[in-house]
Amino acid sequence: MLTQTTTRVLEPSDLDAALAVLGREPVANAFVTSRVQVAGLDPWRLGGEMWGWYEDGMLQSLCYAGANLVPICATPRAVRGFADRARRGGRRCSSIVGPAESTAQLWRLLEPSWGPAREIRAHQPLMVTDRLPADVTPDPYVRRIRKDEMETIMPACVAMFTEEVGVSPLAGDGGLLYQARVAELVGSGRSFARLDRDGNVVFKAEIGAATAEACQIQGVWVAPEHRGRGLAAPGMAAVLRYALADVAPVVSLYVNDFNTAARATYRRVGFQETGAFMSVLF
Repeated sequence: MLTQTTTRVLEPSDLDAALAVLGREPVANAFVTSRVQVAGLDPWRLGGEMWGWYEDGMLQSLCYAGANLVPICATPRAVRGFADRARRGGRRCSSIVGPAESTAQLWRLLEPSWGPAREIRAHQPLMVTDRLPADVTPDPYVRRIRKDEMETIMPACVAMFTEEVGVSPLAGDGGLLYQARVAELVGSGRSFARLDRDGNVVFKAEIGAATAEACQIQGVWVAPEHRGRGLAAPGMAAVLRYALADVAPVVSLYVNDFNTAARATYRRVGFQETGAFMSVLF
């Protein structure tokens, strides 16, 4: 029996079907789901196109094509369809990121025309928890950053991004998009930090993607001069407390597999590895 398949750019009228696909894996898909719930499927508001993979007229898989290329619930045949479309359009994204298996397949198909990548992070454990740790006291000095503290938090955000990704977020447009994203998180009450007596950031993290079912902690950073002093675990416990109380019942993050110190910290506050992501950076 033959199966008819096709890919196409989704339209606003496809929103319910797209959300149904995203809802199959609410934790892994939190980043894209949060964007779609706010912006819908209009490319201008979403910041990119949403591609759909259909089998016998039913939407089965998605791929977000914006600043990142993100395969979502993508079967091997869907990945091939997405790769064909991406190859025809040429590379417009700064990274490919998503569940490790489908992202690896997508990169194998795109590498001959899109390669080489600047860096490949083939295994980034996805870690999840739904409770506070019993043996780590949340840092009482970690608090929400206020809107009038943008100048305080921004240098720490830039330092974290540069250290993590290997390039400055101020490159290209002078950091306008990145500053807008930081301002969005601060304005929504999802940026947290501990400041020292002089007002310098000691520890910081954000709750980035957020839906009613799951949220994702990102941008975890300890100032270099304060590392090794045991601040990360209490700081994470504090952010986790805010996340569980105010945002969602399940909290996730993903981390580079080579960052053994961070993985140990996250395990200490109760996160467990449940899967893996992969990132291809250009």
